[in-house]
Amino acid sequence: MTLDLPLIWAGLIAISVLLYVLLDGFDLGVGILFPFARSPQDRDRMMDSIAPVWDGNETWLVLGGGGLFAAFPLAYGVLAPAVYLPLILMLLALILRGVAFEFRLHGRKRGKAFWTAAFAGGSLMATVAQGLVLGGFIQGVTVRDGRFAGQPFDWLTPYSLLVAAGLVAGYALLGACWLIWKTKDELHGDARRWAWLAGGATGVLLAAVSVVTLYVHPRVAARWGFEDGGFTADLLPFLPIPILGAAGLLIVAEGLRRREHGMPYAGAALVFLSGYLGLAVGFFPAIVPYDIDFRQAANADNALALMLVGVAIMLPLILGYTAWVYWLFRGKVGDDEGYH
Repeated sequence: MTLDLPLIWAGLIAISVLLYVLLDGFDLGVGILFPFARSPQDRDRMMDSIAPVWDGNETWLVLGGGGLFAAFPLAYGVLAPAVYLPLILMLLALILRGVAFEFRLHGRKRGKAFWTAAFAGGSLMATVAQGLVLGGFIQGVTVRDGRFAGQPFDWLTPYSLLVAAGLVAGYALLGACWLIWKTKDELHGDARRWAWLAGGATGVLLAAVSVVTLYVHPRVAARWGFEDGGFTADLLPFLPIPILGAAGLLIVAEGLRRREHGMPYAGAALVFLSGYLGLAVGFFPAIVPYDIDFRQAANADNALALMLVGVAIMLPLILGYTAWVYWLFRGKVGDDEGYH
C-alpha cells in the first residue's frame, strides 16, 4: 500500500499547530493576565506555573513552521511574503518574552518591574501578531503564477484585527483556566474571575468572527452552505463543529460554577478545537487559501519519505518528554515551589 505522503505531512503540520495553540496558548495567556495580578508575589507564582513547560511548548511552532518549509516549499514561499511583517513581529515578541522570563528572576526592584512589563508586553504582542497572521490567512492570499502578488499590508484589515482580538481573549481564557488548575488561595480565586470575563469575551468574539467570515469571504461561506443570506442543507454535516464550540463554553462555565480545577481548561480546549476544525472546513484542501492545495504545494515524494523517517524517530521522543515533564510538575504551585 502506497502512503499518501502529502496528506500525512499536511496532517502532521495541522496537529503541530493545534498543539502549539493549546499549549503555548495558555502560557501566552498567563503573560496577558500579568497586569491584572494583585502583587509581585502573585506574578511570581504565575510564572512558576509555566516555568517547567513554556519553552518546550514552543517546540510545536518550530515543528509546524519547519514542516511547512520542508514539506510544502511552494506554500511557504507564497505565505511567508504575504505575512512577513506580523511574522517578524511575532518572532521578536517571543524572543523578548523569553529574555524577560529569564532576566526577571534576577532583576532587582526596577529591573524586575521592567522585565515584568516586557514579559506581559511580549506575550500580548506575540498573540496579536498571531491573530493578524491568522486573519490574513483566512482572508486569502493573492497568487499569480505560483507567487505572492499582493501588497505588504494586505493582512492589515478590520477583519484581521477582529481575529486578533478574539485570539487575545481566547489565550487569556486558556491562561486563566491553566492558573485555576495550577494555583491556589487568592490567585486561584482571581483566575476564576478572569476566566469568567475571558470566557464571555471569547464567546462573543468567536461568534462575531464566524458571522463576519461568512459575509466577508464568500468562498468560506459557500463551503459552509451559506448562500443568499441563509444556510442550505450543505451545513448539516458541519453542525457538530459549532455545537462542539458551544459545548466547550458551557463546560467552562459549569466547571467554574462547580469550582472544578481541570474542567474549565478542558472546555477551553474544546472551544479552540471547534474553531480550528471550522477553519479547516473553510479552506481545506487549500494550503494557500484559496488557490493552491496541499498536493500542488508538496515536495517530491522521496523528500517527504526521508523526512517522515526522521519525524517517526523524533516525534515519539518529543511526545514522551513532553508528557514526562507535565507529569513530573503536576499539582499546584506553592510559595515554596519556585523556578530557580
